Amino acid sequence: MSRLSRGAFLALILTQAGHSIEEYFGHLYDVLAPARFVSGFLSIDRRIGFTVFNAALVGFGLWCYFDPVRHARRSALALAWFWVVLEMLNGAAHMTWSLSVRAYRPGLATAPVLVAIALVLAWELRHLQKPFGRRGLAGTQ
Repeated sequence: MSRLSRGAFLALILTQAGHSIEEYFGHLYDVLAPARFVSGFLSIDRRIGFTVFNAALVGFGLWCYFDPVRHARRSALALAWFWVVLEMLNGAAHMTWSLSVRAYRPGLATAPVLVAIALVLAWELRHLQKPFGRRGLAGTQ
């Protein structure tokens, strides 16, 4: 992966960490049914369940960066695309939700940043692919 794509990947994960913090302080685990369900499934105290889930998510993202992405493992490209799709959907869902109720909802402030960084990463990842295969992940452009 190129230096820019590795940097964009790390920025995406760190932005997700900030996004999770915004959601926590906005009590997303109380106002959004899927977050309420997952948080309640992980702990009787939804705040703790929400924290555990988001810490695991960010932890997984950091592992992806520090092992497969940084060391150009075979799985790096697929994992990077997974994060692009995840964060594009996450950001779009927050923006759509807020627009539909015409009010701020937890996660809205950082959602556009997630989408923007995911788009930059997607742009970079597309340039790593050849028409009939993939270029070496260690190479830079």
